[in-house]
Amino acid sequence: MGLQVVRFKKDNQEQWGVVSGDIILVLQNVYRSLAEFLEVGTEVARRIKEEGSATAVSFADVEILSPVTKPARFICQGTNYASHRAEAGLEANRPPFNLFFSKADSTLCGANSEIIRPDHVKLLDYEIELGLIIGKDITGPVEVTDNNLHQYIAGLVMVDDVSARDVQFTEGQWLKGKSYRTFAPAGPILYLLDQDEVAKIHNLELNLWVNDELRQSANSSQLLFKPTETLTELSEMMDLSKGDLIITGTTGGVALNLSPEVNEQLANSSLSAQQKLEILLASQANNERYLKDGDIIRCQIKSPDGSIDLGEQKNKVVTGSKKPVRL
Repeated sequence: MGLQVVRFKKDNQEQWGVVSGDIILVLQNVYRSLAEFLEVGTEVARRIKEEGSATAVSFADVEILSPVTKPARFICQGTNYASHRAEAGLEANRPPFNLFFSKADSTLCGANSEIIRPDHVKLLDYEIELGLIIGKDITGPVEVTDNNLHQYIAGLVMVDDVSARDVQFTEGQWLKGKSYRTFAPAGPILYLLDQDEVAKIHNLELNLWVNDELRQSANSSQLLFKPTETLTELSEMMDLSKGDLIITGTTGGVALNLSPEVNEQLANSSLSAQQKLEILLASQANNERYLKDGDIIRCQIKSPDGSIDLGEQKNKVVTGSKKPVRL
């Protein structure tokens, strides 16, 4: 059975621990990054869990941090569920290519952190996603299969890919629209997979609520591009390092809902950003699903049998400072 690991802060000190029931067994060694923990801390964590003799703390007494640490490559898959493709104004079938983009690692925050909405962002959206943690450096093309996937994936983490749709679609900048600080709550649990559990990646239930209304519900079996082919393709174009993060796309149920006609207009390069903004805002004028200040988002990912459980995120939306005026 795999391990549930958390990274947390107590008495102004960052530490790692293993979850045992409703308590955290504290690792005494200092690991400055997720990569360092994966390199030398996992065996310590397993031993502590087996012995159960470490210092214990409660979740209520600590601040839970993102288990993914900076620096890290933060690679994202887009429109990787048919239901999300349909609501984004795209054909719902599997596309001819795997869509990749990135988020800045500075957007990572804890599972209970506030999501800060920049004052100029009006269409703030949520996206629950399954995250894969790279467990082995990749420096050249590799063929990843179901038989060797365990060599490349160390564990799983839950991520909310928060998105400013009015920036993403009117400026055509996915990196910018998805990389404001706090736009990637991650954790609380880093689940370290045992080799015989890797197949369960394909049968995990994803659920997201806004103010206790279920908005997103899906199973990872519905991924259009599976982790094996995704890692194989990424290895052909870039290096990946231990501790890097790949999020695998979101399912249907987000706030964004575009018709094919509006989607085509937003893709028209002859229109200005202002024209696109007006089109987008008009198309979403009666859409009440976008996040508002004070909204509470909850996310859960787990296997149907409960053997893999990535915990629960609970994040409140708050307003940030106004956009600086350029002089």
